[in-house]
Amino acid sequence: MGDVAIDQVIDAVRAGLPVLLPTDTVYGLATSAEREAYATAVYRLKGRPETQPSALLAAEIDTLLELVPELRGQSEAIVRELLPGPYTLVLPNPARRYRWLTGSRAAAIGVRVPVLPPAAHTVVVAAGCVMATSANDPGGPSPASLDDVPERIRSAVAAELDLGRLPGTPSTVIDFSGEEPTVLREGAAPANEAIARARAAVGA
Repeated sequence: MGDVAIDQVIDAVRAGLPVLLPTDTVYGLATSAEREAYATAVYRLKGRPETQPSALLAAEIDTLLELVPELRGQSEAIVRELLPGPYTLVLPNPARRYRWLTGSRAAAIGVRVPVLPPAAHTVVVAAGCVMATSANDPGGPSPASLDDVPERIRSAVAAELDLGRLPGTPSTVIDFSGEEPTVLREGAAPANEAIARARAAVGA
């Protein structure tokens, strides 16, 4: 992957345009998380209702904590135990930050710090943070390669980062925002192991 292609993706994300970005699991439909209009464009392109949440994705844990400082405390302990890794963690969001990513639950936010391929890591570091959702039709198979991305999506993005075939199993999604953890999606890593680790990290 050449620097020119990486720069094109960075420029597109910074401009709030949708891109195809590889993660540690599947290809994501992503853009800057900084403005509601950017997120709305991604939702429309995917065909996903805005009442459904999307993840706030950062390249580093410290960056995530700067973006959502209310995560410090018990949530931070969970984050540092499980991330970076193939998890999406739904955590309390009392300040209702990034409300355009939280769907119908403004008081909770889904966050990711994946183990990104180097080129994708460069993009996300340059962008600061991105919103990301799987680059598939709603309910469709998760894309392990760019060829798996529906043509209507692939033809409409501003740039893409092709890093070949990915594992193809989406992240495991666990909701830690309530009294007890709830598994929202079994995915790339066992949820029960993650919950046990999280409980140990907070002394529960």
